Amino acid sequence: MSDFKEFDQYDGVGLAELVRKKKVSPAELCEEAISRIERVNPKLNAVITPMYDLARKTIQEPLPEAPFTGVPFLLKDLGEEFAGVPLTKGSKAYKNYVPTQDSEMVIRFKKSGVVILGKTNTPEFGLMGFTEPELHGPTRNPWNTEHTPGGSSGGSAAAVASGMVPMASGNDGGGSIRMPASCCGLFGLKPTRGRNPTGPEVGEIWQGAAVSHVITRSVRDSATMLDATQGPDPGAPYIIPSPERPYLQEIESDPGSLKIAFNTTSPIGSQVHPECVKAVEETARLLESLGHKVEEAQPDIDGKAIAKGYLNMYFGEVAADIEELRSMLGRKPKPSDVEALTWTLGLLGRTFSAGEFVKAKREWDIAARAMGRFHQKYDLYLTPTLAHPPVKIGELQPKPYERIIMKVVNAFGLGYLLKAAGLPDQLAETSLSKMPFTQLANLTGQPAMSVPLHWTSDGLPCGVHFMAPFGDEATLFRLAAQLEKARPWFDKHGEV
Repeated sequence: MSDFKEFDQYDGVGLAELVRKKKVSPAELCEEAISRIERVNPKLNAVITPMYDLARKTIQEPLPEAPFTGVPFLLKDLGEEFAGVPLTKGSKAYKNYVPTQDSEMVIRFKKSGVVILGKTNTPEFGLMGFTEPELHGPTRNPWNTEHTPGGSSGGSAAAVASGMVPMASGNDGGGSIRMPASCCGLFGLKPTRGRNPTGPEVGEIWQGAAVSHVITRSVRDSATMLDATQGPDPGAPYIIPSPERPYLQEIESDPGSLKIAFNTTSPIGSQVHPECVKAVEETARLLESLGHKVEEAQPDIDGKAIAKGYLNMYFGEVAADIEELRSMLGRKPKPSDVEALTWTLGLLGRTFSAGEFVKAKREWDIAARAMGRFHQKYDLYLTPTLAHPPVKIGELQPKPYERIIMKVVNAFGLGYLLKAAGLPDQLAETSLSKMPFTQLANLTGQPAMSVPLHWTSDGLPCGVHFMAPFGDEATLFRLAAQLEKARPWFDKHGEV
C-alpha cells in the first residue's frame, strides 16, 4: 500500500508510534516514502542512490524494537558507509567505490529502527556550503527550486523539507548540518565534539571539527536520534561525559530563565543581509517574552584569525583527500580526477608548512578558552545561522575567469603562487562571507543548533543559530522545544 497520505503530518517519533500501535506497517511507510521520492526527487535531485530493494528486504526481516522502528530514512553520501552500497562523496574519483563494512554511525542508525531508502547528494568531499557537484548535478531547494538548499548536507535537507522522509543524516565540519537546515526551514543540531562516534576506522574527522547527526522537522526527532547514537565506540580518540538523562526527557523540561547574548555582526566583517538581522532581532524579542534575559554582546574572539585557522585545516584536509586517491585509483592522482576547485584547494594545502598548520590549529584552542569564559556569563550565544538567505543555484560557483586561472594553476601545480598572492586570506573573506557564523562551534567543539524561526518576505527560510557550552546539548534541546511550541514550524513545507 502506498496511499498513506498522512505521512508528512507525522515526525519520525510519530510514525514509529503508529507502527507500534499497528495503525500502519513498516511496509506501508516504506512504499509511501518511495512513492514520494519518485514523484518529487526529479524536481530536486536530493536522492542520488536509491536503495529500495535493500529497504524492502530489511522490512521482511524482524526490525529492532527501537525508537524509530519502521521509519523511512536517508543517508548522506559522505562519511556514512553502508556495506555493499556505493559511497561517492560527490566525486567522480569515488563513483565506483563500494565500502565493505558499515560505519559505526550507520550501525547505530540501523539499531534505532530506521529503514534506509537511499543516499543523498553532497558537494565533492563535502567541501562547499552549497550542493552542486559535477558528478550528480545540483540539488534544489523545495521552497524555491532556483535556490540552493545549502550544503554540504543539502540533499538530506531538501529531502526532509519536501516531505520525502521525516529525517535524514548529515555531518557538520563547518556548518554542514546547520546551514542546510537554515536554508530549508528545518531543525539542525551539531552535537558536541565526541558525542557521536566516528569509527570503526576514523578517529578525528577534519581534526575534530566534523561530527555526524541528523536533520529533522521536529526537535524531538533530533533528541531521540541523539539518544540512540551518542556514546563512544572502541578506540575513540576521547570520551566526553555522558548526558545526565535522555535528551528526549530534556525537551519535556522548562529551560528556566536563560541569559542569552545575541549578535548580528559578521565575525569577519562581511555584510549581513537585513533579513538575517531581522531573524535574530525577532528571536531576541520572542526570547524575552518567554522570560529569558537577552542582551547584545559577543565573545572576545578574532573572527578573521578563526576563519584563517579553519581554512588552513580545510586546505590541508583537501590535500590529504587527494593524496588518499592514490590507493583508490592505483596511480598518482591528476587534476582531471576531481573538480577544478577541489584540485586548486589541494594545491593550496600543500603550500603550508607543518609549523603554519600547528599555529593555525592553536587558534582553535584560543577560541575555545574565550568561549569558555564567555559562557561563564551567558548560557547561550545567538547569531544568524547564515549571513544571507539561500542564494541562487550557481551563484557561488567560480566565475569563468576564475576557472581559467584554476585550469592554468592546476596544470602547472602553481599553488605556491596563489599563496604568495594572498589567495588564502582572500578566500577567508570571500568564501565565508555568506556563511561566517557556524565555523566557530566546529573549531571549539561546542554544540550548536539552527532553529527555523524566520521566513523572508519572498518565502525563503532563514534560521537562527544558538551555541551552548561544551557538552551542553541539553540546554539547546530544552530551549528548542520551547521555541517550537511558541512558534511552530512543523506544518510549513516547501512547495514542490
